[in-house]
Amino acid sequence: MSKRRILLASATALAAAGLAAGGAASGSAAASAATPTTVKAAAPRVIAPELEAAPASSFTSKAPATAPCVLPDGTGDLYYHCYSPQQIRSSYGVDSVAPLPSGMPNYGQGQTIVLVDSYGSPTAAADLQHFHNTFFSSMPAPKFREVYPLGNPPYQTCNGNGAQLSGQCAAAGWTGEATLDIEWAYSIAPEANIVLLATPPAETEGVQGLPNMMKAISDEITALPSGTVFSMSFGTDEPDFEGAGATQTAKFDAVFQAGIAKGDNFFAAAGDNGDVATLKQAGETTAGTTPSVGWPASSPYVVSVGGTQLMDGWTWDPTSDNPSTAGYFHSTPTNGVSQAVWNESWAPIATGGGASQIYARPKWQANVDPGLGNHRIVPDTSWNAAVNGGVDVYITAYPQYNCGNSTGCWTFYGGTSAATPQTAALVALANAARSSAAKGPIGFLDPILYSGVGASSAYTDIVPEYLGSAPATFAGSDVGVAGTVPKSVGDLVDNQLWDSQVPGYPTTKGYDATTGWGAPNAQAFVAALLAQK
Repeated sequence: MSKRRILLASATALAAAGLAAGGAASGSAAASAATPTTVKAAAPRVIAPELEAAPASSFTSKAPATAPCVLPDGTGDLYYHCYSPQQIRSSYGVDSVAPLPSGMPNYGQGQTIVLVDSYGSPTAAADLQHFHNTFFSSMPAPKFREVYPLGNPPYQTCNGNGAQLSGQCAAAGWTGEATLDIEWAYSIAPEANIVLLATPPAETEGVQGLPNMMKAISDEITALPSGTVFSMSFGTDEPDFEGAGATQTAKFDAVFQAGIAKGDNFFAAAGDNGDVATLKQAGETTAGTTPSVGWPASSPYVVSVGGTQLMDGWTWDPTSDNPSTAGYFHSTPTNGVSQAVWNESWAPIATGGGASQIYARPKWQANVDPGLGNHRIVPDTSWNAAVNGGVDVYITAYPQYNCGNSTGCWTFYGGTSAATPQTAALVALANAARSSAAKGPIGFLDPILYSGVGASSAYTDIVPEYLGSAPATFAGSDVGVAGTVPKSVGDLVDNQLWDSQVPGYPTTKGYDATTGWGAPNAQAFVAALLAQK
């Protein structure tokens, strides 16, 4: 294994390794201003949340006002940037979305957002209320409820590393995911009805985990109104279906098709591991050697959400390719907003994307990237997923596990797990606008994106970026190849993991297999969906 390699199927793995924000921010010694460090995380699971966190070594209990990340309680981070809901809403133009005909701001009134997770969180409602009190105190209390169709195990503590497939430590490993999903769907659509739909266990896809989830989704499709949006911030690599992919996914896809038929939409995280799979046959500890994508993001009945790195008020400007040096995290203040493909070499983590091994190209995707053959290509759309540019989260579930203390903490997360609920919530705003205009729900989003909206002013196209002055080559021995590799850490041009021999997919002008059509501009995006028949 390369010295640069850290397997990060989820930020819960990082938390299990002692990397939760609270470990430094509340209770233990504050991180010094020394350079950050990295540690090996727990092995990934078959069904994993697509959520990432920063190393604890750069957290501080008293963040100076000039720190890249200052959390609401005064803690923060000395190297990684973070964003509040107000900052994200401003960056993406959510606050500029047209008001409803009543004159009221569009906050997703009357819409329903379902967040699908394993286990959920025992403190979800209280944590969301605290998040609301911090960022949205002038607004009505959140409209939030929890659905546990198979029961809600009364787990409270975890003395392990969170890598188990079932039981209380597996439950702990999913609480960060559930909390992120809830708080950030709420951040975009704070007057929508937020539903946490949680089922145990996070088992293999053919035994209990995915069948349980899909049965729960099916029941909610029947129970909830037309136009409900479902956010799924988890994934399993397509090779994990072991040759039975078409058969197994066809059963699950029937659920999505039933939802689409009644006007619902389904959003799934494209993944955080570039186009590299971890192999079930090898105990989920060995990386694959050929490009791969994840399911359910690869389903042609699901909107696949990839990742960008949002830089608002700053631009990453690395002078070193070594994340153990301050030069790696150097940034330059700016007055504008920019985005690049999400590919952070320090972990390494990067947006999922590429060609499906299970699905043929759907008709609505026929005219993009013909060089990738007759395969379903993901993602379709993207949103900020960077850890260096992560989003603020308040969590008290399993505090020792998630925060390194007995009370909970403010922290920040990235990953396509962060991108997915926000994208789903943005579509809830579009449906709120349509409902107020006496129109029905927008219906399945993907054909609309590929029929022109994705190529319009409703989107910011993500193109290659060459940032900083870090060396343009590094030793091939770092990634198991001979010679040198002609790439700088600041070359954000594809989704190839920094230390992987598996070739990534390029980020190009127009549609590409790393960011899809790019990132939506909320005001124009909602207006474009409102204008649809």
